[in-house]
Amino acid sequence: MKEQSPKSATKFVVINILIAVAVAAVLFVGVVIWLKHYTLHGKEVTIPEVIGMTQEEAEIVLRGSSMYLVVVDSTYSDKAPLGTVVEQTPPAHSHAKPDRPVYVVMNARTKQLIPLPELHDVSYRQAEATLRSIGLRVAKVEYEPSLYPDNVLDVRAGGRSLNEGTRLPEGSGVTLVIGRRQGNSTVVVPNLLGQTLSQARTNLLKIGLTIGAYTYDVEPTPENLEKYIIYHQSPTEGATLQEGSTVNIRLTTDIERAITTDQPQQNDEKFF
Repeated sequence: MKEQSPKSATKFVVINILIAVAVAAVLFVGVVIWLKHYTLHGKEVTIPEVIGMTQEEAEIVLRGSSMYLVVVDSTYSDKAPLGTVVEQTPPAHSHAKPDRPVYVVMNARTKQLIPLPELHDVSYRQAEATLRSIGLRVAKVEYEPSLYPDNVLDVRAGGRSLNEGTRLPEGSGVTLVIGRRQGNSTVVVPNLLGQTLSQARTNLLKIGLTIGAYTYDVEPTPENLEKYIIYHQSPTEGATLQEGSTVNIRLTTDIERAITTDQPQQNDEKFF
């Protein structure tokens, strides 16, 4: 076999090197062109302001600027309309490449519901401070005669008595019924059997009496409290009390028990 001359071998190596350099150059140019296309080199858009818009409005506005919306979180703020954007990243009027996301935090579409704490028999000042601390407020104060002046006798909203655990929209106002000094007139105790705790409170306050001690045969939860009805009261119906006095009650969910329980003597406090 004929051997290649040194000159021919050198020429072969040079040609291969040139081919490799050419291929590398083509690949490099191709990558640069692809990167320019992928990163939209030299193209930018101005990020529009979407804070204060609903999600649907923000999506339309961003789409018109060649951007798209991504919701990353939600919160609740009474400083912004419900169901609107409260934060955005990147910020408005900054610049970014087209077809990039704008991350937003949405305000909740509904107000946060806050469970009402137990306020009965606490002072007006304490009740007001407690309500303020959880995002509720005192909208109105009414006064009724009581053995315990300045204490909360009832909490109302919309004209009805509220139980502990009742959920109210944040920022809601409630009416506090506060005790004042007892009057000198007398009141006849009504029949409370079969009524719920909130009904009994309302009916007694109308005539100048209040709920005193109240117990349950089985401890309730806020969710089923309105299922409990009174099956015993002391004093009993027809007794005469000084205005501002209290009536003690016992409650059950057992309807049969409520119907069949015999009332003890009107002054029998041992039942409690």
